[in-house]
Amino acid sequence: MEYIKIRFSNDLDDIESKLDKTIAGMFHSMGPSFSFARTTWKPQLDIYETAEKIFIVAELAGVQKDDLELEINPRAMRIFGKRIACAPEKNGRYRLAEIQYGYFERILYIRTPINTETVTARYKNGFLHVEMEKMPYPTKQKVHINME
Repeated sequence: MEYIKIRFSNDLDDIESKLDKTIAGMFHSMGPSFSFARTTWKPQLDIYETAEKIFIVAELAGVQKDDLELEINPRAMRIFGKRIACAPEKNGRYRLAEIQYGYFERILYIRTPINTETVTARYKNGFLHVEMEKMPYPTKQKVHINME
């Protein structure tokens, strides 16, 4: 896959985003049914590497495999999808609502180019494991300069 969505923002976008999250958080604390229609949350990640590979582990408890997508290009990776809320018991009331539901997205920019043909991903026990092979850096060569 060559396409990946990349967002650019400025300071005003950042302030607006923080305000939206604060308002959404106030309503979400009253119960998940009070959340905005398209809220976005970010899964937590672990990223580690060896000389040859980069490993990413994303915590996605409660996300069904069919609701999870991964896009990659040689310099960036996008994990996105949705987590569907569990319906509370009939006549039940929320006393605490901390679990985030709805759409999620995480875009990672990778400093080292990766080989997109060898990327592997597996999903087990609520964790997405992604393994990426680094592309070798081009070697330096001396160029002979001819005299005229």
